[in-house]
Amino acid sequence: MSEAIKKSGIISIVGRPNVGKSTLINAMVGEKIAIVTPKPQTTRNRIYGVVNRGDTQLVFMDTPGFHSPRSKLGDYMVKVVSESIAGVDAVMLLVEPVDSIGNLEQELIQRIKSTKVPAVLVINKVDTVPKANILAVIKIYSDAHEFDEIVPISAKNYDGVDHLLSVLAKYASEGPPLFPEDMITDQPERQVCAEIIREKLLLCLDKEVPHGTAVEVTKFSERESGIIDLDVIIYCEKMAHKGIIIGKNGAMLKKIGELARRDIEAFMGTKVFMQTWVKVKENWRDNDYLIRNFGYRD
Repeated sequence: MSEAIKKSGIISIVGRPNVGKSTLINAMVGEKIAIVTPKPQTTRNRIYGVVNRGDTQLVFMDTPGFHSPRSKLGDYMVKVVSESIAGVDAVMLLVEPVDSIGNLEQELIQRIKSTKVPAVLVINKVDTVPKANILAVIKIYSDAHEFDEIVPISAKNYDGVDHLLSVLAKYASEGPPLFPEDMITDQPERQVCAEIIREKLLLCLDKEVPHGTAVEVTKFSERESGIIDLDVIIYCEKMAHKGIIIGKNGAMLKKIGELARRDIEAFMGTKVFMQTWVKVKENWRDNDYLIRNFGYRD
């Protein structure tokens, strides 16, 4: 029987695109709740991941990569990051092991300073550089801000993740759990399925095409046998993109569907029957109504 939760805390994870925020939250939660690709701006929305350790519940906010926006969707994503720094128990600034501070990191540090929220610097991808290099990174960031803690990790290899959780537990305060103890994310199953499909679009398609896609699950139902039926619409911004997504004789759409279904079945723990359509919504990333309609709301 698990120990009753007596303390809880909310911790946001911020950093530039591709620094490993979603990989880290998946490693801490122990389940894939955030999609991961090598492409920037993979995460668009704020995602909560819940970790229960002993009598402590830690709620992590995975945020979009902090970047210079070029569309109204980009403006929304940056706003999500800014709001995630305020009103939390601590902020994790996730950086790569590079011994210089980029403009985006400098701006995030300034925002952290202005809120006076406790901050932990987490240096990710330490498996990619010699250990001596990490000392230089620690020094340059220590000079820039008085971080509560500095923790080197490799989220991909789970190296240092357990120690990081122990460090973060001290930011929890006495009180009841914020989420039910059997819950690992605030994302509805329907939304997780849509995000898995969008991950496969990012992995299978090139250039701007996947960044101009949105995924809507219009039907999510369970048969008596336990099989899940999904109806899915993939929206893109141009008719030419629609042809690329479908592919010759439907080959690309079939590939995306097969890859997505495999992960969705693993997440749901049952067989999935999925039907997919592709529709065009011209320049939806600069349309306030469509941005909200696709689930990107304040």
